[in-house]
Amino acid sequence: MLDITTKTFNQLSLNELYYVLQLRSEVFVVEQDCVYQDVDGKDHKALHVIGKKDDTIIAYTRIFKPGDYFKEASIGRVVVSQKERHLKYGHQLMKASILATEDAFGIKEIKISAQKYLEQFYNNLGFKTIGESYLEDGIPHIAMVKN
Repeated sequence: MLDITTKTFNQLSLNELYYVLQLRSEVFVVEQDCVYQDVDGKDHKALHVIGKKDDTIIAYTRIFKPGDYFKEASIGRVVVSQKERHLKYGHQLMKASILATEDAFGIKEIKISAQKYLEQFYNNLGFKTIGESYLEDGIPHIAMVKN
């Protein structure tokens, strides 16, 4: 089980911020071989859902209220350390992120921009595909909504 906490940007310690950015870079830039601007100026608006195992950050998402990223509330930057994925922490992380979004904003509609290969993973969490796939930073993505 992950130890999951949700924090505002200002509640993050410097170490937590460092390790969150390190994890995002490790997966989204290095592992996926995708050069893009991860630090996009939106982290200060987000709530940060952090999953720790033995005091080490191994999983993370950020969530936004409606209008801060999409028209709907949203969850993004969903990441689990590659060496921990076989333990299925992504499900626990996303369930906690969905609950944190509902608790923080009092709404159930959530939109995500999911990597296409994870479409079934998100379907299993109640997200439905809307529209056609598209490229985001050179990687196929699909818009999905949970009501």
